[in-house]
Formats: sequence, structure tokens, C-alpha cells
Amino acid sequence: MANIVLFNKPYGVLSQFTDARSPSPRPTLSAFIDVPGVYPAGRLDRDSEGLLVLTDDGKLQAKIADPRHKLTKTYLVQVEGAPTDSDLQPLRDGVTLKDGPTRPAKVALIAPPDLWDRDPPVRFRKSVPDSWLEITISEGRNRQVRRMTAHIGFPTLRLVRWRVGSWSLDGIASGSMVRL
Repeated sequence: MANIVLFNKPYGVLSQFTDARSPSPRPTLSAFIDVPGVYPAGRLDRDSEGLLVLTDDGKLQAKIADPRHKLTKTYLVQVEGAPTDSDLQPLRDGVTLKDGPTRPAKVALIAPPDLWDRDPPVRFRKSVPDSWLEITISEGRNRQVRRMTAHIGFPTLRLVRWRVGSWSLDGIASGSMVRL
């Protein structure tokens, strides 16, 4: 039976267990995960938060991380500006980024979600509104969601991966893990 760990990765933590390349060590998974032999199935950027699935099962890891399996990933995304439904339509149709076209995404404007405070907080500007989106994609290219929102003119301020396939962050506090 495979070990599966669901981890709510805080902002600023690397999606790896060591940080040998930096002269000043940055926080890694080793400060939070004490389950031997598990490794992240996919990555979550240092400046992104949320669900990271770790496992010791190589086949499961590949299924989660490989875009060919079309496992959906849902993100709660705070963007700068106030996009309209028509502003979001290109994401639903698929946009062309530097590394090629994206698959169509499911996108909805949502009310601000009840999330933990981020440290450091997202910058706030009185003169520029922000909005929250729920974006579901079935691929996972490098910084894809950030590049997609920037492509349509609404840069990402905060990115929280909420769901990977059927696993979600429901009930998992920032910096906490749950073993399945």
C-alpha cells in the first residue's frame, strides 16, 4: 500500500527536501514532513501555497505529475484588477503562451475565500481592486496559472492550489500534513 501525504505548503517553502544551491538555506519540506521515502508528485512554486501530494509510489507520482493523465488541479487565485466574464473567456478557450497553447480551463469569479493569513501579506493598493478566481486546469506547466492570468491582463497576487484530482485541502491548516 502506497504512503500518501497531503501537505498544505506555506508561502516561501520549496517543494523539495534540501536546498543545497542557496548560500542561505531556505525553508524546505524537511521542516514539515517526517514521513520517510515520500517525494512530491509535481511541484508548487516557492511563492505559491497549498496542496502538495507526496507519495512513495513512483507510478502514482507519475500519474499525478504527468499532464498526459489529465488529472485536474484547482487553484484559488487572487488577481490584480476586476476581470469580467468576457475577460476570462480566453482562459476557458485556451490561450497561447510562449511554450504553446494551454488546454481549456474551467474559470469562475468567486467571493474571497476564507483562507489562512499569508506571511508576508499580499500587497494591497487602495487604487487597484483585486478579485478571486477559481481556476481548474488539466496540465501543469511551469508557473502556468500565473502566466495565464498575466496573459489576459490580470496578474496573480496570490495562488493557492486547493485540489489535485479528488484530494483537497479541506481541513488541512497551512504547514500541516495528513497521511492517508
